[in-house]
Amino acid sequence: MENKRTCLYDKHMALGALISPFGGFDMPIQYTGIVDEHNAVRQACGIFDVSHMGEVLVTGAESEKFVNCIFTNDIAGAPDGKIFYGMMCHPTGGVVDDLLVYKMEAERFFLVINASNIDKDVAWIMEHAKNFDVTVENQSEKYGEVAVQGPKTEEIVERILGLHCSDLAFYTCKEIECEGETIIISRTGYTGEDGFEIYASHAFTNKVWDKLVESGEVKPCGLGCRDTLRFEVGLPLYGDELTDDITPLEAGLGMFAKLDKDFIGRDALAAQKAEGLKRKIVGIELKDKAIPRHGYEVEADGKVIGVVTTGYNSISTGKSVCMAMLDIEYTKLDTEVAVRIRKKVFPGVVTKKRFYDKNYKK
Repeated sequence: MENKRTCLYDKHMALGALISPFGGFDMPIQYTGIVDEHNAVRQACGIFDVSHMGEVLVTGAESEKFVNCIFTNDIAGAPDGKIFYGMMCHPTGGVVDDLLVYKMEAERFFLVINASNIDKDVAWIMEHAKNFDVTVENQSEKYGEVAVQGPKTEEIVERILGLHCSDLAFYTCKEIECEGETIIISRTGYTGEDGFEIYASHAFTNKVWDKLVESGEVKPCGLGCRDTLRFEVGLPLYGDELTDDITPLEAGLGMFAKLDKDFIGRDALAAQKAEGLKRKIVGIELKDKAIPRHGYEVEADGKVIGVVTTGYNSISTGKSVCMAMLDIEYTKLDTEVAVRIRKKVFPGVVTKKRFYDKNYKK
């Protein structure tokens, strides 16, 4: 089966992007280079094509009740325009997907899901919606989406696009009438920087891309640096730090699983918390420049104690670091461990998962 293409695919080809399959789409991995693009987002402004993401609209009299039933975070009574991060879980506590829930208004919720999980997620949501007075609409084909990220983003979006966004607090959204259509703009992102995500028709998305890229002030960025950016600030990627077999508690995301309300998987998570975790995802900093990769084994006391989920030589810090799932007795900060990279073992210590913040000095 051929991969899908986003509405911006021709733009990526014209810019000479390196294209690779991701989540069932042919996506740009890099343009000028991952380091160059990563630094542009940290220091100025970059734009990502994230039109591959899925969008699901839930409406109806029981929409809040339904979304609260399938979502680990608590959206009850939230103001219009509020955005929540959380997970959908299996009854066993493993994660169906992590997602954002936008409360547009009292009976209208906009769910943003991962590209690789669109079909699975939509089927799962539809199945559980049968007992609720709601309408579920897969709008993934309708929307294009760009993420504009970096410390200069607010000024650039207002000046170049003419979209008023400075009134948005972090994790809020609004709808704007523009050129005869309703677009959604949210102050969210996946980079650890300030930024906005814009959901609109394919035609409008192309106009946004062209205006920003042609300004010369916004660098096109691929999925390569999207991964290095999210990793440095400890944000999870579904398939690495979250899976059908990894619970939110094991991923260190318990703050987004509100066990004082009822949701699918809640009982399993409450039991896991009561019994105590047997494993958890932590950060590891190596004392060497060798790069730990996904799937590499972590060792201590002469035995395998875990596995790397994501690893890089951090572009912003220059350190070789990784996130890894470890047996619980080895997860305390400063615990000495080692990562096996090919035939050699490289020593390191357990750290926080957030490897970089804005005050970091190399």
